[in-house]
Amino acid sequence: MSYIKFDSSKLSKFVHENELPEIQAMVTAADEELRKGTGAGSDFRDWLELPTKYDHDEVSRIQRAADKIKSDSKYLITIGIGGSYLGAQMAVNFLHPNFYERKNQATQVEFVGNSLSSSYVNDLLNLMGDDDFSINMISKSGTTTESAIAFRIFKEKLIEKYGEKEANQRIYVTTDKAHGALRHEATVNGWESFIIPDGVGGRYSVLTPVGLLPIAVSGGNIIDILNGAADAQNEYTDPDLEKNDAYRYAALRNILYRKGFTTEILENYEPNLRMFAEWWKQLAGESEGKDNKGIYPSSANFTTDLHSFGQYIQEGLRNLFETVVKLDAPASDVTIPSADKDLDGLKYLEGKALDWVNTKAYEGVVLAHTDGGVPVMTVHLPDESEYSLGYLIYFFEVAIAISGYLNGINPFNQPGVEAYKTNMFGLLGKPGFEEIGKKLNKRL
Repeated sequence: MSYIKFDSSKLSKFVHENELPEIQAMVTAADEELRKGTGAGSDFRDWLELPTKYDHDEVSRIQRAADKIKSDSKYLITIGIGGSYLGAQMAVNFLHPNFYERKNQATQVEFVGNSLSSSYVNDLLNLMGDDDFSINMISKSGTTTESAIAFRIFKEKLIEKYGEKEANQRIYVTTDKAHGALRHEATVNGWESFIIPDGVGGRYSVLTPVGLLPIAVSGGNIIDILNGAADAQNEYTDPDLEKNDAYRYAALRNILYRKGFTTEILENYEPNLRMFAEWWKQLAGESEGKDNKGIYPSSANFTTDLHSFGQYIQEGLRNLFETVVKLDAPASDVTIPSADKDLDGLKYLEGKALDWVNTKAYEGVVLAHTDGGVPVMTVHLPDESEYSLGYLIYFFEVAIAISGYLNGINPFNQPGVEAYKTNMFGLLGKPGFEEIGKKLNKRL
């Protein structure tokens, strides 16, 4: 039985018994495309065996670098955008208590270079003040606009504070092994560097140095994460839908999609899973949104969002289905206290555990939404450990890859991402894009 429990029992009114057996042949074909490399994008499948074939020496270097950063820095400024930061921030948020960074006891991992907001950059600079810090620049090329600007700003501050020689000892880069501007700069300046494997795309890179260094600096056990992912790798190999929950999830979401359920909402009942949804949205959206088709990935944080757009989910357009990541055992719990008077009407809950109440809310929502015509699936996560996180990451990675092939697209490229960049470069006046800029300015 899988470590992660996948519950699709509430789909009976939406998916008939015959439909999973009938899609099995397509799933088997998709599995062959993925495993044998016969499908589109086959050069970017190295994440498949990454948990069991990672570079042990490099992971040891990551741990040593993390120890050094924790010993000499109050902040690790992690610079990257998209897959270069989402996985790391997701993991840092998941693995630590809410508000942990406000205790100011451990090295704080802060993220920048994921927007072009001047206020955000200045707020981070003001937060750091004169405290010691190091930089982890994450980029294949080193020329991604958002990250490159942030790197220039924080590198300048680093040199101003420490001088160039010591600053070079506080810059850690995660980049291509041989090519690109960042690789060249790292070689020239002697920065410690870690490799983004050629066969791993950004949205699949959290289990590479891209995610592992920031996670290790935050205090996360990266070996346990890799072990969880390794066990998931071994678990999700059989294409039989009766034996592979990750493939079953992929198949069911495609069955629902073909019936007009075109938006998937990934939901949680724990605030420290919010960034997990952001990571998942890139994984799903960038993998599947191509050729004018694909499931639209959205997210909701319950019970919070039940008081905002829960009304729409319950009674709005019936193109939605939900996948809940339900944490079965939170890291801590609290008992609802007794009171002399029942002014708030909570006497019936006195002495109950708050997580029990949270679980009953989840159960009530599932029943209400399915009654309202919204299909709901649940991925049950046992706890908030590193092992569980690694397992969960791999579950969704392999499921989305299979889902992409089921829908007849290349799940490993992202050609549409370049469109905004071309326009932005033209409007900014980047050399080589002047003519594009002139045409765009006429349209504005």
